[in-house]
Amino acid sequence: MNKVLFWLYVINSVLIILHEMDSAYWQEWKLFKMKGGAAGFLFLHFPILLLLQYGLIPVYLSTRTGMIISLVLAFSGIFAFSIHTWFIKKGGAEFKTPASRIILFSTLIISFLQLLVTLILLWQ
Repeated sequence: MNKVLFWLYVINSVLIILHEMDSAYWQEWKLFKMKGGAAGFLFLHFPILLLLQYGLIPVYLSTRTGMIISLVLAFSGIFAFSIHTWFIKKGGAEFKTPASRIILFSTLIISFLQLLVTLILLWQ
């Protein structure tokens, strides 16, 4: 089960990175009214992506820290899908392309699976 979690984490982290690339295309900093524009958006992602990549190690080693980081990633993926679906339903033009929707939907599915496996491992 630990190997399954590791690969779900890898897939989900790649999906999140793809989503963030898509977010830069859609100028997400404007959608969320973030200060700093494109540069601020990019620099904000340095610690986020660093934690995401760092998480590979403790998840692989099946440590408690790895389980916590896995939970954070899983909930982040569910949140990304939810908030962008909400923006779309409000009439936003962003993230409506087939590629954007596939990335978001895939993130949701993998995030739920990752959440389930992480919780199972935590309860063992």
